[in-house]
Amino acid sequence: MLRYAAIDIGSNAVRLLIADISKTEKGYSYKKNTLVRVPLRLGDDAFLDQRLSDRKAEDLVKTMSAFKNLMDVYHVTEYLACATSAMREAENGAEVIKRIKEVADLDLEIIEGQREANIIYANHIEENLDAKKSYLYIDVGGGSTELSVFVNKEPVASKSFDIGTIRILDNQDKDETWEDMRLWVRENTKNLKNVAGIGTGGNINKLFRMSDEKEGMPLSFLKLKGLYNQLNGHSLKERISIFGLNPDRADVIIPACEIYITLMKWTGIKQIYVPKVGLVDGIINLLIEENLKAEVYV
Repeated sequence: MLRYAAIDIGSNAVRLLIADISKTEKGYSYKKNTLVRVPLRLGDDAFLDQRLSDRKAEDLVKTMSAFKNLMDVYHVTEYLACATSAMREAENGAEVIKRIKEVADLDLEIIEGQREANIIYANHIEENLDAKKSYLYIDVGGGSTELSVFVNKEPVASKSFDIGTIRILDNQDKDETWEDMRLWVRENTKNLKNVAGIGTGGNINKLFRMSDEKEGMPLSFLKLKGLYNQLNGHSLKERISIFGLNPDRADVIIPACEIYITLMKWTGIKQIYVPKVGLVDGIINLLIEENLKAEVYV
């Protein structure tokens, strides 16, 4: 059996997805085998000090060593490891990557915002979209928000903005970046009618589960706003005890709500679909495309 692995080194958490690849009549598909998430919070260092502290760097090296051991045990045949916003901004990012190569024998790629958006595209969520609607795809991370506009199931514009949950918590988001995002969204959606949202990222997945909405159904703006008001009306400790949120989710979920709600307000979006995919899923799909798609046509 083919087994692929995806590593996402984000600003809030670091994830490893190990997936089993199987051949189907339509090509190839994958089934999630193992998903490991470690809340390292690299963004706290990167956005405030522009470098990873020795402690955070060491924690990351240890995590990557553990991931490599798991990949070996699972006999992973292909992998791709991507680092996003926090590692982009850490001055010692290249140094840490070199150390990971030496200690864990893992190759790591620091990806730009556009490459991040392209990897998320590899999930091909557009195949399930309604051609009559236009969509604003919103992927909210700890350090950045990736936006894409889909018309007739085709991506027509995309951009990455340095606005993310950890960045907001650390007061490192800038007014001009918000304004840039507002102008970009207005420019790229002003002629579109019937715009719906698509949301990805750990926070919107959690919000969707909390909404008790049926699988495949969209989350309404009103329900999202209601959840936000409910969560924001409680302290961090209460969010953990009352709603059962993990400590590293209970704080970032508030700025995540603010990003989604703001974007929906700017565009008049009334509903947002939550397909439960993210960067790690995109990486697996990208590996399938790069390594196996060619075989289908042989």
